[in-house]
Amino acid sequence: MSWLPYHTLIQTGKLNMTTTDSKPSTDFVRQAIADDVAKGKNDGHVHTRFPPEPNGYLHVGHATAIALNFMAAEEFGGKCNLRFDDTNPTKEETEYVEGQMEDIRWLGFDWEDRLYFASDYFDQLYEYAVQLIREGKAYVEELNAEDVREYRGTLTEPGRDSPYRDRPIKENLMLFEGMREGEFDDGAYVLRAKIDMTSPNINMRDPTMYRIRKVEHHRTGDEWCIYPMYDFAHPVSDAIEGVTHSLCSLEYEDHRPLYNWFLEELDLFRSRQIEFARFNMSHTVISKRWLAQLVDNGDVTGWDDPRMPTLRALRRKGYTPEAVRDFCAKVGIGKTNATTEMALLESCIREHLNKSALRRMAVLKPLKVVIENVPEGEIDYLDAGNNPEDITAGTRKVAFSRTLYIERDDFMEDPPRRFYRLTLGREVRLRYGYFIKCTEVIKNDSGEVVELRCTYDPNTRGGSAPDGRKVRATLHWVSADTALDAEVRLYEHLFAAANPHDVPIGGDWRDSLNPDSLTTLFGCKVEPSLKDASIGESVQFERQGYFCLDPDMSDDHLVFNRTVPLRDTWARIQKQGTR
Repeated sequence: MSWLPYHTLIQTGKLNMTTTDSKPSTDFVRQAIADDVAKGKNDGHVHTRFPPEPNGYLHVGHATAIALNFMAAEEFGGKCNLRFDDTNPTKEETEYVEGQMEDIRWLGFDWEDRLYFASDYFDQLYEYAVQLIREGKAYVEELNAEDVREYRGTLTEPGRDSPYRDRPIKENLMLFEGMREGEFDDGAYVLRAKIDMTSPNINMRDPTMYRIRKVEHHRTGDEWCIYPMYDFAHPVSDAIEGVTHSLCSLEYEDHRPLYNWFLEELDLFRSRQIEFARFNMSHTVISKRWLAQLVDNGDVTGWDDPRMPTLRALRRKGYTPEAVRDFCAKVGIGKTNATTEMALLESCIREHLNKSALRRMAVLKPLKVVIENVPEGEIDYLDAGNNPEDITAGTRKVAFSRTLYIERDDFMEDPPRRFYRLTLGREVRLRYGYFIKCTEVIKNDSGEVVELRCTYDPNTRGGSAPDGRKVRATLHWVSADTALDAEVRLYEHLFAAANPHDVPIGGDWRDSLNPDSLTTLFGCKVEPSLKDASIGESVQFERQGYFCLDPDMSDDHLVFNRTVPLRDTWARIQKQGTR
């Protein structure tokens, strides 16, 4: 079946909504939207929104929500808004607004002319709050925060009415206007909805609608000193924009009755809230609050540290938007919270780069090799393929000279069984080059091997011997005459524990930070063609993994980040699972 928008497939009868073997996926969110479209609800229109808070940078968990909102709208021939939930000026910055828009565009999604902010609606939200006060459905509370919590009750005990719950409407209006005019200090008053203090749903026990915050807002400046709470601003903003399907994480399921209450009491457009499982991933934390702590504590170098799960960190590490979108599709949308293995994300980028990344040779821990039967100053240029998965990628020239570098781990003087790489008296193949044999080992005064003396067989150019003899290892290498120096950063999981959230009593979630999450190698040797690489461009260092050029580089100092090793843990897990 060709990939067609959902609404087209439904209308033509080409999509059976009871099966899951069609593309796109028929997850329960899309099923619910399809049901509404089939019933003619909202005249068959679909309008979604992605509503981030500009208080940090987006992470891979947000990517799943971004993909769901934008792609579901597209599949049904609808639209998706980008709306910033900027109702908490104490934590929000223009930097985060711009950074989040950059991340969403990088993923490949476009909100066109539908960029909104909750702050766009501050005047309307205020008027709706006044309307609820006039109708006796909201009141000004002057209990302090501790007393409010006490009056609210618990999950097993009902709450109690505030002594200010039945304050006269006229007095409520006067006090709320005073809050608006800045007559009171932070925390002196809040505006609460008057619903039901005995409700089994604690979110319905007279929730706060407005609080005083005498803080400058990143867009409205000091125009306002009261700000709406998310539970009030969100449904009203959805209604103002005509959002038909408000897709939220599962934590908002208990808030849905409150979402609907505001829309019903204000007689606004009835958006439908649908909740899906919150995204979690192993060996990291998916929370802007916790990620901000890592940045503030200096555990990482910033929001774009390649060990972070933020989209800008993944981009710096060499991840592609195609791989992240593929990952989102494979994770899918669920109804139950679960943890996704990071190995799946790594498998997605590995699969993408295997097809697209150019191959290059780099020696991370160099060991000098002198080919004694190559004359001084002589350089032989060999043909090397750029990508065996893409015949159109062509070839490049690599220099073969008297002095080379190989990987230190590719030589052992006294090797164990099944070590097939280079040792004294053994012959191996150089990638794209010749057979070489080690004839002498040179050590320094400490007994460390510092140089190998070898010979090469000029009849084995291209990696095969005319007499048919075989070798059991092929090594990558670079020529000392042309190689460039580079710094290479090897990244591992930020947390040693698969689930850092599982903290023992008295423990700290940061206790499981992996002390070996970053290893920096200096004096690495790389092919000269990498001088022309672009920042963020991914290449495969043969036998090593996928790497990309880091923004820290300069003209005379190349810096590479390892995106992912070659070994595909996820593929191995999947293979074992099918046995």
